[in-house]
Amino acid sequence: MTASFIARAPQIRDQIGVSVGRFGLLMTVAASLGVAASLIAGRVIHAASTRRVLQVGGVVMVLCLLVIGAAESPLVWTVGMLVYFGVDVLVDISMNLQGSWISARRRTPVMNRLHGLWSLGTFAGGLGAVVANSAGLSPLTHLSIVSALMAVVLVFVARNLLRSDEEGHADVTPTAAVVVVAEPSRPRRAPIVLLVFAGMFAVVSEVTAGDWATFRLSDDFGATGAVASLAFVGYTVGMTVMRFGGDWLQLRLGRPGLHHLSLGLATAGFVLAALVPVEGVSLAGFVLIGLGVATFMPKLYDDAARLPGRRGAGLGAMTAGMRVAFLVTPVAVGALAGTSLSVGEAIAVFTLPSMVGLAIVTEWSDRLRRRQTVAPLAVAP
Repeated sequence: MTASFIARAPQIRDQIGVSVGRFGLLMTVAASLGVAASLIAGRVIHAASTRRVLQVGGVVMVLCLLVIGAAESPLVWTVGMLVYFGVDVLVDISMNLQGSWISARRRTPVMNRLHGLWSLGTFAGGLGAVVANSAGLSPLTHLSIVSALMAVVLVFVARNLLRSDEEGHADVTPTAAVVVVAEPSRPRRAPIVLLVFAGMFAVVSEVTAGDWATFRLSDDFGATGAVASLAFVGYTVGMTVMRFGGDWLQLRLGRPGLHHLSLGLATAGFVLAALVPVEGVSLAGFVLIGLGVATFMPKLYDDAARLPGRRGAGLGAMTAGMRVAFLVTPVAVGALAGTSLSVGEAIAVFTLPSMVGLAIVTEWSDRLRRRQTVAPLAVAP
């Protein structure tokens, strides 16, 4: 749903009658509620259950989509966006909790493929906006169609959710074949802090590669618009391919092995894309980045969902870190690229330290998790 109205941003901006600068400011204000919602997500989900949050939250988001499309004043649009982003956080955390629980009950993990569907959904939303623009549909007409489609999807999905959180939030995790020693009422502080930083580092890599790929080719190499867009396309294709193949690789390499491979691919990709002054090499680098960063979020969401303690607390903490990075990274990279540094150098300044940071905090987090488990158990058929 988000891709549908983000891709129509210029038309919506004109419809509510604001400048591009004010539109960006209003977007930031609306997105900031997502950070606040992350901080209380664990309490809300624990009180209401993931199933209820997904059912009610899905309906609210569909209705907000209509408000966003129909708004003709900045106030109405901002209110719609505030509610949308606030509820989106709760829905995002709840569906990843259910996805992680289902994945843990299967012998074949599914988290990477679930995030692969998210990538396809983003692509479909953007493509739908292109078709709507070509057909001359207004934002309201376009988003009304999207809302109707999402309502149908919501009815189907709501019927197939886990009935209760207790059904999914089991102690035994078949894919890891270990059992958590205990489930305290609150998770320990260290794992929570590590998840916050892991979310921030992972988002810096994703946002920087996605937002600045085309600028790297156009501004640093003088590429045409068509050629420059290939950098983003290559990045997206790499991400989608790895997300649908990541579960297969995880079965063969293990969770740590896949994560180490992903870190290596992403780091090598950023070096090639940002620092090698050859256009073709830079393009190849963005494909490698997509392959590498694709599994970061599925792993982190799964790790956070399995954190012992109150349901949603780990995901709320990680999501807060992610959304802070979403707000800060574009502005920071843009400011640095506006200095004497090239776009590629600005990308490298942010992403390479983030790769090191992500490697450190995820290794630390994995070690803490291993200490909280006991010897492997036989999994009941």
